[in-house]
Amino acid sequence: MEPKGKGDGRQGVWGWLGGGRYGPERHAYALHRVTGLGILLYFLLHIGVTSARVFGEDAWVAAMAAVAHPAFKVGEYLVFAAFAYHALNGVRLILVELGFGLGRPAVPVYPYVSAVRRQRPLLIGAMLLAASCACREKSIGLR
Repeated sequence: MEPKGKGDGRQGVWGWLGGGRYGPERHAYALHRVTGLGILLYFLLHIGVTSARVFGEDAWVAAMAAVAHPAFKVGEYLVFAAFAYHALNGVRLILVELGFGLGRPAVPVYPYVSAVRRQRPLLIGAMLLAASCACREKSIGLR
């Protein structure tokens, strides 16, 4: 059996995280997946902590004491930042999928011009909006 290598389409996680000549769009795609997994992990942890209430007051107090550590406060901020990024990047992806920011198809003439010049402002706008949401949440102390 041959080892998995570049170009055979079987790189697994490394295929969307790994190196190559990737621009910001590819890194935004990888970060979109990572934030999605982080939000899923938070959701499962949230369900676990909340379900402790079913087992009585002692279990609830123990579960709340376990998540009272300052590391969980930082984690909540990171979850909010990940959610803001994931949501806004998802809107950007929907807009690109619907054709906004792509332009009209043209006859491919060398040197090829891609739609990156039209898509990159959407990416930058989504990143700035996500960062401003995360900074605003931190500065006004919603928690």
